Amino acid sequence: MGSKQELILIDTNVFVIDLRYKRDTNFRLNQSFLSFVAQNGSGFTTIVNLLELCGILSFNLNQDQLLDLWTYFQDRYKITVLPEPNLQSDFPSIEINRLFGILSKKTSFGDALMISAAEKYLSFVSTMVTWDNDHFKDKFAGNVLTPNAFLASHNKN
Repeated sequence: MGSKQELILIDTNVFVIDLRYKRDTNFRLNQSFLSFVAQNGSGFTTIVNLLELCGILSFNLNQDQLLDLWTYFQDRYKITVLPEPNLQSDFPSIEINRLFGILSKKTSFGDALMISAAEKYLSFVSTMVTWDNDHFKDKFAGNVLTPNAFLASHNKN
């Protein structure tokens, strides 16, 4: 019997570096992490992250390119977005009380919204990977690692 696969919640900034900042000092490391996740099929992100990514890149993409990003994002990175990205669906239901509780821990609205969505739709994921791990300390219930720390911990195994 094989070992249980670790499922990973991936923050927006990992995708932003891959798609927008090819000269970033962490670009190659970031790509290695995304390759690892794609090969293992262990990556997840929330609809909030995908919308945030589309918002960030909307300044550089035309409408067709933005729609392509939305449509093919899961295939491109071999990850799962939850709730499922569907332009016809409503925004996910988020409890304002829970969102406010996260905000009260000195969290940005975008991060609090993502954490709320992750808690509701990705509660089975215990590890988050982000370049802003300090933003999520004591706010995300599971482990919070940078791509570098994640890869280092998995290269030991």
